[in-house]
Amino acid sequence: MWKKIKLILRSVREYKRYAIITPFFMIGEAALECALPFVMSRLVNTIDNMTSIDDMTRVIPGAPWPIPMLGIIGILVGMAMLSLLCGILGGRTAAKASVGLATNLRGDLYRKIQSFSFENIDHFHTSSLVTRMTTDINNVQMAFQMMIRIVVRAPLMLVFSSVMAFITDGSLAWIFPALIPIIALGLFFIARNAMKIFIRVFKRYDALNESVQENISGVRVVKSYVREEFEKEKFNNASDSMRGDFVHAEKIVALNNPLMNTTIHLSNILVLGIGSYVIYINYNGSDIDIGNLSALLSYGIQILTSLMIVAMIMVMLVMSIESIKRVAEVLEEEPTIVNPENPIMEINSGDIVFNDVSFKYTKTAEKNTLEKVNIHVKSGQFIGILGSTGSGKTSFANLISRLYDVSEGSILVDGHDVREYDLVTLRDNVAVVLQKNVLFSGTIASNLRWGNKDATEEEMWRACKIAQAEEIVKAKPEGLETRVEQGGANFSGGQKQRLCIARAILKKPKILILDDSTSAVDTKTDKLIRKGLYEDLPEMTKIVIAQRISSIEDADQIIIMDDGHINQIGTHEELLKSNKIYQEVYYTQNRVGGDK
Repeated sequence: MWKKIKLILRSVREYKRYAIITPFFMIGEAALECALPFVMSRLVNTIDNMTSIDDMTRVIPGAPWPIPMLGIIGILVGMAMLSLLCGILGGRTAAKASVGLATNLRGDLYRKIQSFSFENIDHFHTSSLVTRMTTDINNVQMAFQMMIRIVVRAPLMLVFSSVMAFITDGSLAWIFPALIPIIALGLFFIARNAMKIFIRVFKRYDALNESVQENISGVRVVKSYVREEFEKEKFNNASDSMRGDFVHAEKIVALNNPLMNTTIHLSNILVLGIGSYVIYINYNGSDIDIGNLSALLSYGIQILTSLMIVAMIMVMLVMSIESIKRVAEVLEEEPTIVNPENPIMEINSGDIVFNDVSFKYTKTAEKNTLEKVNIHVKSGQFIGILGSTGSGKTSFANLISRLYDVSEGSILVDGHDVREYDLVTLRDNVAVVLQKNVLFSGTIASNLRWGNKDATEEEMWRACKIAQAEEIVKAKPEGLETRVEQGGANFSGGQKQRLCIARAILKKPKILILDDSTSAVDTKTDKLIRKGLYEDLPEMTKIVIAQRISSIEDADQIIIMDDGHINQIGTHEELLKSNKIYQEVYYTQNRVGGDK
């Protein structure tokens, strides 16, 4: 656990000085607060000893207070102001340190996630990553602030108050240690039961966030199927479950106050009762006086309150430990795909070779997604890939750009294993338009420049023309500066696909992979896109994964995938004559030889 805490604390960085200064302010505040009752007792005794008229009338001319009282009052005011100043400065530095930690930690976590491969991302749910970057980091921030402020102050108050109580009167000070077992037993019960619930609640945050994310991302489907009430009920059930746990935990924690108040009142009764009795029966010979008695009452409250705060801090820290573990888990995750020591920084052609490639998504998977795949794609070729769902088409494409690494065998691009290339160089030269087309908030131009941040307006228009997106942009009054809403919600599925293809073309890659990226466009537009790729980008290797045979029938080679294997490779005419899978798909789509 200490290793995880050290990992989190690395994010303090430039705010370290605030974290170091804060405990010193807390020490000053605690010491001054513990000294105040002692000085106050001197003031009480001074007043109590003023028995004559002369004592009561010894005043500074024009001043209403006796001379002995003025010095003590001045000391009290000075100590109180210094304590207040220490508290304010400690609060400011603790806030700066904790907020700074949270800011840096959130940035570190975000950058870490950006370095993850698809395999790493699969290890965490998206909703879980969101919870870790929000709720969990907030808990870490709170815990850190308590560690450098309250965790320092409360134990010091407990120690200082105990020492001062015994200095004031050792015979009565034993009342407070005698009461500690009562509090400790009660607080142990509260902490043990509350912590179990709080730890369970954090795990339910992920489920709640997942429900919200799933509902919002699929809101169109929800409305299409009129499932709003079902989703509301599902959310309410998850929310009520969390509410029930929190209420249960808070009810247990709420026992703190009556326990503490009862103990404080009991200590006051014992101190006042025993002290008053001793003073009464042995006034002249007793070491106890009224000032000491008042100081003991104050120290009793400080001791017991500090003990309560220490116990509650322990509860809060245990709650935060779960969050610390969850955040550290992400920071500790090592990207499965990294740059080699001396990476190749240049790709000259789009030549691709698969040598006995096998692949599975997890090491524990019983079956390979791809099995012993061998193929050679020459630079500039148009390759089509066809197969049923789960046949391994997308996995085949993802391996080329190292979104995943092969489990066995090797993939060569331009004669070199893809694992030998610099990742940025490889992915700049292998453009992939995935099945899920995503546009980001901004403008059409800012989205296109994801492909090339330095692209000129002329280059963007050319890419749009090849991808048949030119008419989409021209139809908008603001052209390339047309606003894109979150997720491209103001564009249709086909429009998003064409803009995403244009974005990929702007990268000027050696290899372009379209993973079912024209499924939402009509066959005429699909044909025009292929024509544009042929005529304008003849040297680019083009791999098209499709469900429609019309999208790949003019390919140089068509790969038929079946259950992770290459079933057959050939041209449209060759496969139509000899391949049963291809024949079945072709006849079904063209309504030839089957039921109408």
